[in-house]
Amino acid sequence: MRLEKITALVTGANSGIGQAVCSRFHREGARLVLTGRRERLDGAEPEDLYIPGDLNEEAFVESLAREAAEAFGTVDVVVLNHGLQVSSPLTEMSYEDAKNVLHSNLLSSFLVMKHFAPLMPATGGSFVLVGSRLGMVGKPEEVLYSAAKGGLIMLAKGAAIEWAPRNIRVNVVAPGLTATPVIEASFQRRPDPEATRRQREVSIPLQRLAAPEEIADAILFLASSESSYITGVTLPVDGGYTAF
Repeated sequence: MRLEKITALVTGANSGIGQAVCSRFHREGARLVLTGRRERLDGAEPEDLYIPGDLNEEAFVESLAREAAEAFGTVDVVVLNHGLQVSSPLTEMSYEDAKNVLHSNLLSSFLVMKHFAPLMPATGGSFVLVGSRLGMVGKPEEVLYSAAKGGLIMLAKGAAIEWAPRNIRVNVVAPGLTATPVIEASFQRRPDPEATRRQREVSIPLQRLAAPEEIADAILFLASSESSYITGVTLPVDGGYTAF
C-alpha cells in the first residue's frame, strides 16, 4: 500500500498506459481523480472521480483543479499521461497539426502543473510526466512530437528546481514503443501487421515492445516515497533504445 491515503490525478486515463497506472495505483491504495476526452471511463472504480474534458483549455483545467480540491482537499501526486502524436515529414506538416501536437503534449502539461501545484500539501508532492524516447532522440517524420516531448523534459527540469523548496518533485518517465491499443491498431493498418511488428521489435535491444504495466511500474516508483530523493530526472523505460 505504497500510496495509501494519497490522492492522485491521472490524465489520459482511458486506455493503455493510463489504464495500467490506474490499476497499479488502486492496488497501492490511492484515491484517484481521473480525466480524459471520453464522456465515460470504462473500468473506473466507484470511488474514482472522473471528469472528462480538454486539457488544452485553461478554463477546464481550472475547474478540474477546483473539483479535485472540493472532493479531496489536496492532491499529492499528478501523472501527466495525455498527449497527441501526428507523424509527418517536417515540410509537409500543417501548422494546425504542429500547434495541436505542441499544445496537447507540452502546453496542456504546463496548465495542469500550474493549477495543481498549489493543491499539493505543505509536505510536498510528486509530478510524473509521461514523455517518450523520442523526446531524447530524433526520428524522421516525428520532429514536432520529439520537440514537444523534449520540451516536456525541460519543463520538468525547470519545475523540479523551482519547486524543490516546497518538496514538490518533478520527474519524467520516457517510454519506448509500448503495446497499447493505439500502437496495436497502427500495426493492423499496415499490409503485413506481423512483419511491421517484428521490424519495430528488432530496433529495440530487448527485442520486444513494452507492456503498459511495465511503464506503470516506473511511474509508481517515481510517484511514491521510494523515490523521495529523486527529482528533475528522465527515466527511459525503452528496452535499451536510447542506450545506442
